[in-house]
Amino acid sequence: MSKRQFIIYDLEATCWRSPKPRQVEIIEIGAVRVNENLEIADEFSEFILPVIHPQIDKFCTKLTSITQEDVEDADHFDVVIKRFEEWMGFSSTRTALFSWGEFDHRQFVLDARHHNLKLDWLKYWACLQRHYSKYKGAKNQIGLKNALSLEGLEFNGTPHRAIADARNMAELFIKVAKPMNIV
Repeated sequence: MSKRQFIIYDLEATCWRSPKPRQVEIIEIGAVRVNENLEIADEFSEFILPVIHPQIDKFCTKLTSITQEDVEDADHFDVVIKRFEEWMGFSSTRTALFSWGEFDHRQFVLDARHHNLKLDWLKYWACLQRHYSKYKGAKNQIGLKNALSLEGLEFNGTPHRAIADARNMAELFIKVAKPMNIV
């Protein structure tokens, strides 16, 4: 068991092309565990059945490739999050979580509140996008594909799929963690 780990995660949520805002919910968690030697150690990928708007909109499928069939037999957030917490092994290993942008952190907070859960481990979260953009001296936030490109990496997998985004972020993290003084 490593003494320190980094959980690089991404979420996908319900979405619509609609002028009126609706409450979105997480429909996929994708995460990659990077150990203290900056090696990919494991992955977590699960769909979640939304409860507020259980039907996946066509727009959402077009954007994420996630279909109604993908989430139909999935568990609800409260069940999946317990498996995610067990997978992280948070209590036995020093853990830092990273996502690209604020959305993923905020959405975990909102879904936890909706399901009356407390996610204590979220206090160990940092925005990799903000830190990377600052490291590069950028005036604006740098998108993931641009960040990969700046580091000589290419995006692999299906964009807007949590596990693919998490894998790409993990590759970027491994390349920049030392120069950024994260490790």
